[in-house]
Amino acid sequence: MNLYEKIRDIPDFPHEGIMFRDITPLLQDAAALKQAIDTLKEKLEPYDFDIIVAPEARGFILGAPLAYSLGKGFVPARKPGKLPGKTRRITYELEYGTDALEIHADAIVPGQKVLVLDDLLATGGTILSTIKLVEEEGGEVVATAFLIELLDLKGREQLSKYPVISLLQY
Repeated sequence: MNLYEKIRDIPDFPHEGIMFRDITPLLQDAAALKQAIDTLKEKLEPYDFDIIVAPEARGFILGAPLAYSLGKGFVPARKPGKLPGKTRRITYELEYGTDALEIHADAIVPGQKVLVLDDLLATGGTILSTIKLVEEEGGEVVATAFLIELLDLKGREQLSKYPVISLLQY
């Protein structure tokens, strides 16, 4: 199956001039979702890691089933105020403002090998922030993975220290 056919283009969302790549049709199609998870699993076989960390919300949608399929643990990186207990927070710049992510302060064991995953790589800001959270906790990021990579936004260049795996490139 051609997974590109399962991505819906929505022009001018969330702002004029933006082409939003909507993964909802892929998620709605059981065979396409299975193929995406299975293909990510295949591409990640060369990498040795213990746990997957993914930012909300679409990172969760792919990260949890991938972790299950690989027999790995999963750590959610959430918006502030969503996690109980002690957390570590990072604030980062967006094209149109700021945002923040948190993980539980004990989510990563020092020396633990981590895959950081999200649905989309654009400028790399969200993933770099997630990586910083992992590294501040003593984790070692061994790779990053994405369903979609927007090549024109050069997020891969921001992640030059890390392997970048992406299934679909636009």
